Amino acid sequence: MRIKKFLKIFAVVTPILVLFLYISSVFINIPEVIFLRDGSNLKLNKGIISYTLNKIYDNISEYNVELLGFKIKTIEVMAIPKEIKLYPGGNVVGIKLQTNGPLVVGFSEIENSEQKPYSPSKESGINLGDVILDVNGTEINSSEFLAETLNSLKSDDEIDIKVERDGKTMNKKVKPIKGNDGKNKIGLWVRDSTAGIGTVTFVDPETGLYGALGHPITDVDTGDIIKISKGNIVNSSIVNVKRGEKGNPGELKGVFINDDTTLGNVMYNTKYGIFGEYSLENFSGEKLSIGLKDEIQEGPAQIISTIDNGEPKMYDVVIEKLLQQDNPSSKSMIIKVTDEELLEKTGGIVQGMSGSPIIQNNKLVGAVTHVLVNKPDTGYGIYIEWMLKESKMFD
Repeated sequence: MRIKKFLKIFAVVTPILVLFLYISSVFINIPEVIFLRDGSNLKLNKGIISYTLNKIYDNISEYNVELLGFKIKTIEVMAIPKEIKLYPGGNVVGIKLQTNGPLVVGFSEIENSEQKPYSPSKESGINLGDVILDVNGTEINSSEFLAETLNSLKSDDEIDIKVERDGKTMNKKVKPIKGNDGKNKIGLWVRDSTAGIGTVTFVDPETGLYGALGHPITDVDTGDIIKISKGNIVNSSIVNVKRGEKGNPGELKGVFINDDTTLGNVMYNTKYGIFGEYSLENFSGEKLSIGLKDEIQEGPAQIISTIDNGEPKMYDVVIEKLLQQDNPSSKSMIIKVTDEELLEKTGGIVQGMSGSPIIQNNKLVGAVTHVLVNKPDTGYGIYIEWMLKESKMFD
């Protein structure tokens, strides 16, 4: 009897489980965005999944994805004009960013009235990576102004601090402590700006919109993507190259040149690079068509990089593996440096080369993003279409 009962339950549950697993696998594989050449058609209606056009704006179409007639997701289909051509980058620039407000990067302990080490901010629930937006209703836009605002307080009453965390705002009550210098302190280390160098990937010759790096700029202490209020890019010169070795990544070391004269701004710092507007009078060269991910092949390619105080130069690489991706990622392909000159000078891929354009069959197909720590001649690249999406070029 028990066996018969088990078989009946098994006969009922198994089809349901199979259907659930099938639906789950289909749902996981539905992309967030699809890139098509202008004039190509989206392949609609795959089994029990169907796509219904919702609206069209500019070069983007929005489709509702339906399962057995029920909407389960919305995707974007971006039409890439066949004639689009971009300036490939490869030039190193200085990058200067300012955060939305002071970024919490650490806590300091202050002796309270009982002479015990104490951080009022930490005790109040403020976390590393929080951005301070205002104090008692006064907008805070810099670390210096935060200190001035705290010192202007007339009493030691609790203050209301508004912070941003993971895209949400919240309020924390903090009671300042008078330090030995007589100034109000809340036990925080904060930072409101950062700077470094990176490589430009592309510039649109029509609009001046550019993309660089292929990955985000993160805070060195918290590891979080820096939320910026503004930024700019300036001329930079390579002064030294730290060669990459197994277990010890290399680095391009550069200095800013005429940093009061900007080449462009930084509007977005995203998972897939930084983006903004480049002054076209500062950029020229041969324009290249772009290659979408289904047009790339494993095999020989080139990257364009600047590794000394000269002009960007093309170096040989091999695309060893293309990763199947329906959704954006900064690790789309595995590339290996084969160029003897580049290997001699840098050991392969080093910090500062992120954003170097990847060229195949005279098309811009991606950008260098990461190096493998234990294989300095090998690293990752991102598909160019993921960066184009973030650039807002087709919005």
